[in-house]
Amino acid sequence: MRGNTALKEGWSLPDWLDGRSIVLVGLMGAGKTSIGRRLAARLGLPFRDADAEIELAAGCTIAELFTRFGEREFRDGERRVIRRLLAGDQIVLATGGGAFMDAETRATMRRDAVSIWLRCRLPTLLRRVAGRTHRPLLNGDDPAQVLERLMVARHPIYAEADIIVDCGDDSPDATTTQVLDALLAHRPPRRLSLALSSASYDVVVGEGLIERAGALLAPVLPQKRAVVVTDATVAPLHLPALLRGLEACAFESRTITVPPGETSKKLATYETVVDQLLEGGIERRSAVIALGGGVVGDLAGFAAATTLRGLPFVQVPTTLLSQVDSSVGGKTGINTRHGKNLLGAFHQPHMVLADTGALATLPLRELRAGYAEIVKAGLIGDAAFFAWCEQHGGAVVGGNRAAQADAVMRACAFKAQVVGDDEREEKPNDGRALLNLGHTFGHALEAELGYGTLLHGEAVAIGLGLAFRLSARLGLCSGEDAERVVRHVAAVGLPAELHQLNRRLSAETLVSHMRRDKKMRDGRLTFVLARGIGRAFTERDVATEAVVALLREEGCTA
Repeated sequence: MRGNTALKEGWSLPDWLDGRSIVLVGLMGAGKTSIGRRLAARLGLPFRDADAEIELAAGCTIAELFTRFGEREFRDGERRVIRRLLAGDQIVLATGGGAFMDAETRATMRRDAVSIWLRCRLPTLLRRVAGRTHRPLLNGDDPAQVLERLMVARHPIYAEADIIVDCGDDSPDATTTQVLDALLAHRPPRRLSLALSSASYDVVVGEGLIERAGALLAPVLPQKRAVVVTDATVAPLHLPALLRGLEACAFESRTITVPPGETSKKLATYETVVDQLLEGGIERRSAVIALGGGVVGDLAGFAAATTLRGLPFVQVPTTLLSQVDSSVGGKTGINTRHGKNLLGAFHQPHMVLADTGALATLPLRELRAGYAEIVKAGLIGDAAFFAWCEQHGGAVVGGNRAAQADAVMRACAFKAQVVGDDEREEKPNDGRALLNLGHTFGHALEAELGYGTLLHGEAVAIGLGLAFRLSARLGLCSGEDAERVVRHVAAVGLPAELHQLNRRLSAETLVSHMRRDKKMRDGRLTFVLARGIGRAFTERDVATEAVVALLREEGCTA
């Protein structure tokens, strides 16, 4: 039987556990066996002790195995035993202190189990191991010195466990209750896997991910060295937690801070970032971690793509806009005086950590701007998702954590599907270009008003309505579809129409900005249009006259 769902004391095992075993890790003396037995009894699950299983299979003690074959051979056997135990029915498993240090064993546990580190202070461990002669690593040396060395070596690896419980000198029953409470309270992050031709990586969505960055990144980065690129607004809010998370897993890190806002997406700032990367002696296996919104992600990603011909890259987006859009898909770039994102590269991250807890620090305007990219996903290819947005959009921009997490996952899943089908936007029609719905209008507005004056999401929000109204003008969709889009955008507090900008705009000037857009092909205006909600397509030859007529109808001058 796999997936026992009833506890002896009347609780239910969390749904996320879904038959996965529970593995206790930690140093000798942490109480893995005594706590494991009690935990298994309370959960109504079988208990197994990895050391006991190894001794049973070998026909001798752990100490004898160490003496006869050495630690390396012992770890090979331990790895096989743990793999076999976790491949079977759901259990509570206590492991030896060194088991979690093996990368293959950790990978097995991540796949088949939830790991819990029983973290104890040195005095507690010393009292518990005093007089024990069956511990091979304690024989012949001072236990305090041995344990101190083990703590330095192993704690950064134990920190990769799914759950960490600080255990003191309480009774085993009290500690078991503490472990059980932590297990029941745990909410694992959700993962979305992108499998592309050039790379595969996970988008991880949940709360508290910044603090756990080291544990989440250690399995996927080639080296525990990283440079964090952030901006002066985000740094005081989230940088300390990120650095703590990295330090817990023994990452060596330093920080580059840039000015906040769209004006940092320029050659001068890019050059400054690259200079600081090189001056710090960065290596090709060292990672660049972007901590911030879309500006930081695009800038740091472009620096990572081009420095030493490509560095490992991680996105830690802290705005709703960047969590659902710019952090996923590998597009990086900076602006020039000729237009937005005209210098850039495709450079896929090793991981995206979308910490929804970071959204609590955002001003309402930023939340609304991010929401524009969420609703865009439904308008492109998922009418049911747009209907979900109409029902839950207010909760998303209002700060409801559950609604935000659902929105981020659904929007990222949609984008992953599109990117996976057309990673480098090479399809002549539709494909990844569909993600530009509303952007031809939006980028023109940003260029005209000045980058940073109008938030990107605000420009896209107006662009969505204009794209649908242009589609209706061309007879592609109904006028009611266009008005439904405009009504919803306005309902969540985003600017929905040009007149809300309170600026005198020229139709011809906006069109001239569109002509400099990187989506131009053969000198013809390119738009994403729609045959209805959830039915977007690319159109490579839109008549300039139709665009100008629409803009004038919306209040622009000639």
